[in-house]
Amino acid sequence: MGKYDFDVIHDRRNTDCIKWDFGMQRKGRDDLLPLWVADMDFKLPDEVIKDITDRASQGIFGYTDPGDKYRNTVRDWYLRRHGFTIDGKDIIVTPGVVYAIAIAIRAFTEPGDAIIIQQPVYYPFQETIKLNGRKVVNNQLVYRDGHYEIDFDDFEKKIIDNDVKMFLLCSPHNPVGRVWTRDELTKLGEICAKHDVYVFADEIHSDFVYPGHRHNSFITLDESLTGKLILGTSASKTFNLAGLQVANIILKDKEMFSSFARENAAAGYSQPNALGMVATMSVYQKGEEWLDELIEYLQGNLDYVREFLKEKLPKVKLIEPEGTYLIWLDFSEITSDHKELEKLIVDGAHLWLDPGIIFGRETSLFERINIACPRSILEQAMEQLYEAISSADSNR
Repeated sequence: MGKYDFDVIHDRRNTDCIKWDFGMQRKGRDDLLPLWVADMDFKLPDEVIKDITDRASQGIFGYTDPGDKYRNTVRDWYLRRHGFTIDGKDIIVTPGVVYAIAIAIRAFTEPGDAIIIQQPVYYPFQETIKLNGRKVVNNQLVYRDGHYEIDFDDFEKKIIDNDVKMFLLCSPHNPVGRVWTRDELTKLGEICAKHDVYVFADEIHSDFVYPGHRHNSFITLDESLTGKLILGTSASKTFNLAGLQVANIILKDKEMFSSFARENAAAGYSQPNALGMVATMSVYQKGEEWLDELIEYLQGNLDYVREFLKEKLPKVKLIEPEGTYLIWLDFSEITSDHKELEKLIVDGAHLWLDPGIIFGRETSLFERINIACPRSILEQAMEQLYEAISSADSNR
């Protein structure tokens, strides 16, 4: 038994939490068990909560900038957890990684330029490209034998044919759970360097990697491959701080740093959330034991789902994740109609999941499930799914 109890259910209702309070607004009903949006239902350690409340008790929340203590704390986390060194002066603090993607798109590309992504991928990638008047180019990940791989020939061809200016990399990958190998990242980097393509590496899930795998940050590749890199990082996924709106964007190239900073200022953003910076420093200094126990708990949740599917729902295929707390399930042996699948999930199982079609057209028969919740909630969700599929089978 560890120090922290992740089985405790903390009621998040009536806190304006989008996961639990916005079913009626977003799905037209409020009777669904939500395992969709990528945040966690776990309480932070008391030591961190105390740091936040101590700062709040001052009662003054004026303009606040990240000083050396903040920058060094972020630097030390990545050295300690991932074994690479960043210069704290290379950090630009933004309210989020997706916001930073939008700023990078505006800073380093022009309207109409092509930007390449790898679907199925986190859907704000595509939305942000389109909303900023750029062209989406897709290098579809190859789904083979329950595993996703990169088609490097297609990646380079798409870059050449569309004169691609930027690549949005999701690493580890959401939703397919791949933790890209150093060799895979090197191949991507070589192609991008060859064709003068900017790389925005979204590494927000980098702290969630399962045994047998290791996160390789794009920034650790050979310097010849990282000259046009924008690295997106944050404690927001690792410690569930998204509502405090702090991300750390790293740009080693000074001209790129200045261009990003100018575009950030043009968007009207300057000083970060004061409590968000306190929280980030606190979790990076005091949250490591909590995180280690959490990853072990998530591994248990993953083991539970794997065994449940094997025993009760063998037609639902788990895409074995190498990282993240999001799992990707293939329902193609259950139905060939994504609308029927959504009806089964929502009306039959009374679950709120993320349907695969929002990650790309080719994955309409998949669902993304967030397992970062107490085991009892996950058990309830899987039983509801089992009952819905069993009922649908009996009515056929």
